[in-house]
Amino acid sequence: MIAVSPGRVVGCGRARWPCRGEGRVVVRAVVHDRYGPPSVLRVEEVPVPSPGRGQLLVRVAATSVNLSDWETLRGSPLYSRLGGLRTPARPVLGSDIAGWVQAIGPDVTGFAVGDEVYGDNLALKGGFAEYAVAPAAALAHKPAALSFAEASTIPQAGPIAWQGTATAGPGRQVLVNGAGGGSGSFAIQLAKRAGAHVTAVDNGDKLDFMRSLGADEVLDYRTHDFTRGEPQDLVLDLVARRSVFAYRRALARGGRYLCVGGTTRTLVRVLTIGTALGLLTGRRLGVLMVKPGPEHFAPLAERCVAGEVRIHIDRTFPLDEVPQALAHVGEGRSLGKVVVEVA
Repeated sequence: MIAVSPGRVVGCGRARWPCRGEGRVVVRAVVHDRYGPPSVLRVEEVPVPSPGRGQLLVRVAATSVNLSDWETLRGSPLYSRLGGLRTPARPVLGSDIAGWVQAIGPDVTGFAVGDEVYGDNLALKGGFAEYAVAPAAALAHKPAALSFAEASTIPQAGPIAWQGTATAGPGRQVLVNGAGGGSGSFAIQLAKRAGAHVTAVDNGDKLDFMRSLGADEVLDYRTHDFTRGEPQDLVLDLVARRSVFAYRRALARGGRYLCVGGTTRTLVRVLTIGTALGLLTGRRLGVLMVKPGPEHFAPLAERCVAGEVRIHIDRTFPLDEVPQALAHVGEGRSLGKVVVEVA
């Protein structure tokens, strides 16, 4: 393993690491050992993780907040507890990381210490910390034109938006539910650039923001039921909580409904009743099985670098304020993405 000096340095043996106490190599991380509200989070000093085979140690510069972080913090929906039914499987949340390669594990090629990287570390998480270990296969070299904060917004939200709007095209009616957040803000722009007529749904505080991204129509879900409006060719639902019969009603014949996230009950019903209902009515209902990894988030990054898609960072928070950052996203107040700046 190769180590280089991080920003805050105290001599500690041969490697120069952040140290507090003789013989201890520690870094700051936001941890939790039980499911619950943001108040269960706390900042602690933890050992510097070591990269294993096929892994990199990343000195984290920025980590964006996803709805999946909020769900895993609370342990709800139930699928967010995979790997840790009673207690969290990973004590440190945060999957969308951007930073510098600090150390390289065995069998890793294509990366060198000091490289600027970004990626979705969903399997291991650990981004709300000064250092995180991630599979090399989950990371890509950061485009020089993007800041660390900007790059961190793309790896998870980007593939959802990219794959969720893949069938958008000229003359098609596309509706995005939960459109004012991270994935939704990308989805609006991608569907609009594809030539679709885009309807964006979220709370009333986000209507102007969604218009600024190019939405043709905007709806406040608290006052408008989009399933009783004009039938859509494509519905990308980022917050699925309704009946499958309502979602079928929202589709034109030959239309497609895709959900990403939502309650466990809704997802199960979409996969079962929804699939059968779709076959009978000529309207397809299903769950978007998102393909992760650099080959799936790099295309959106290229669009952002080219200025074709805009990255909107609503707010940035320091590491000590991860609970506030998570609450801002989880309570539906963010416009676009929220980023925790670590380094």
